[in-house]
Amino acid sequence: MIFDEIDRKLLQLLQEDSKQTNKALSLKLNLSVTAIYERIKKLENNGVISNYVALLDKEEVEKNFVTFCHIKLVQHSQDYVMKFEKEVNQLEEVLECYHISGDYDYLLKVLVKDMKAFREFMVKKLTKIDHIGSTHSMFMINEVKHTTAITL
Repeated sequence: MIFDEIDRKLLQLLQEDSKQTNKALSLKLNLSVTAIYERIKKLENNGVISNYVALLDKEEVEKNFVTFCHIKLVQHSQDYVMKFEKEVNQLEEVLECYHISGDYDYLLKVLVKDMKAFREFMVKKLTKIDHIGSTHSMFMINEVKHTTAITL
């Protein structure tokens, strides 16, 4: 999809605060409320806007222990890959999972309360998934940058 300057600005504004009213957006973009509504609908219908979410403060909800886990499967067969991906999608502690190139097969971003909760997650959930050959975990010391916004 090709975006004009208004689409780009509209998407930027929605990424900053998706709860803004169409009226507020229309004032910022010098367009009618109807024009804003139509543009947003077009972006939604074309799959550019896929969802609206509330971003939570990790500390306020006591889930600020962030871990990145590298996962290596024992084999790279389609069956093992599909089974792992299905099972990891069921783990609520896993915020993100990427199939990656390099020494490991997957990179997970895991969010839990503390080290004790992470150990419990590893022992009772993650390592119970069949076909995991090895894991390597790294813990976040400080969050330097975190954004969900995509610059267009």
